[in-house]
Amino acid sequence: MTKKKTAAIVLAAGLGTRMESDKPKVLHTIAGRAMISHLMETLARFEPDRIALVIGKGMESVADSVSPHPCCVQEPRLGTGHAVLAAKPAMDDFEGDVLIVYGDTPLVSEATFEAMLKARRATPGNAAVVLGFRPDDPGAYGRLVVGADGSLDAIVEAKECTPEQLEIGLCNSGVMAVDGARLFGWLARIGNDNAKGEYYLTDLIELARADGQRCAFVEAPLEELLGINSRADLAVAEAVVQTDLRARAMNAGVTMTDPASVFLSWDTQLGRDVHIGPNVVFGPGVSVGAGTEILPFSHLEGASVGANVRVGPFARLRPGAEVADTARIGNFVEIKNASIQLGAKVSHLSYIGDARVGPRANIGAGTITCNYDGYFKDRTDIGEGAFIGSNTALVAPVKIGDGATTGAGSVITKDVPADALALTRAPLKVLAGWAARFRKRRAAEKKKGQAK
Repeated sequence: MTKKKTAAIVLAAGLGTRMESDKPKVLHTIAGRAMISHLMETLARFEPDRIALVIGKGMESVADSVSPHPCCVQEPRLGTGHAVLAAKPAMDDFEGDVLIVYGDTPLVSEATFEAMLKARRATPGNAAVVLGFRPDDPGAYGRLVVGADGSLDAIVEAKECTPEQLEIGLCNSGVMAVDGARLFGWLARIGNDNAKGEYYLTDLIELARADGQRCAFVEAPLEELLGINSRADLAVAEAVVQTDLRARAMNAGVTMTDPASVFLSWDTQLGRDVHIGPNVVFGPGVSVGAGTEILPFSHLEGASVGANVRVGPFARLRPGAEVADTARIGNFVEIKNASIQLGAKVSHLSYIGDARVGPRANIGAGTITCNYDGYFKDRTDIGEGAFIGSNTALVAPVKIGDGATTGAGSVITKDVPADALALTRAPLKVLAGWAARFRKRRAAEKKKGQAK
């Protein structure tokens, strides 16, 4: 047998009934990404030899989200010890360090996992290392009982604590690092003689100590060990992650007028000297170049924005939007699957979808690309330096040549050659005195009606 170095078992079989959702708990998102994905990325940094997940019956969507890592099904759900035992087929010949983590506790840091592994490999070695934390209110958390030599003697559930043990502030998170060579032997010996009739992973410490093995603990900040069991918990975790993302961005040279109102995604990329106004939301897949300003109440998702661009206020950049350097995207403008090239301007009240707007082109207020006929989507191509008059409707597929102009209020259904003017307005008709006669007639009708 080849001895491996590190493996991880991720427990993700929880039903999440308090979430009141048809979606598995671990697929609910934090900063635009499923909580299980946050955890998997952190684990991947160690390049572990194996990662296996324990899921419940009917949770194929979770298995799909973590592919190609194997998933073992826990059925029925009989406690945490039983859940880890369900991973035995994926770990049976493993003799290295095994991290046991929880899919609904996704914020444990790489540094914390490193500290646990370091403690597990300490000389003399610790058979198991438990991750502890100190909540403001220990309440119903299990307590970590520490011996005089600083080793971990026991984990005692709150309901079974003595009055003295209830005074202990160091609590059990459930996360462990265990000697893989002994793990499943101990799990097989865990019983279910308790009020719930379940097999508790915490009993592993008692078994290890009974076998003469040393156990230890490390501590982590409270924010890392937020267990997410409800929508309220999810909101708390979101706030923690957003605070961290904002701090990282500002430390890297980003200005935020009101940081608390800016929401970032896990993968948001912001260049130096980017300025972000209040109430801006970044969905996944956004990059913003240096010196760009994002004005208030804008929403960006799946979009690439170049350097020295101005976006907003009240702008929406949807997936596939590519905005080149020095371009301008103004108020109440929506861009979708479109390229806005160098120095182009879409300043007011416009929709540009499935299109190219060439360098230095100007799009007048109220312009729309009519890209969808109810069956198919077609593209609009607007050439370099073109001038699109206000309230122009460009019916795709259509091409506006370089330097061409469209008259305000036009509906353009055919290609326009370079440097040409295209307009579809009806001739202006003026009826002298019509407005005065209209007002006089209507006033007389109103007076007559009031007299009745």
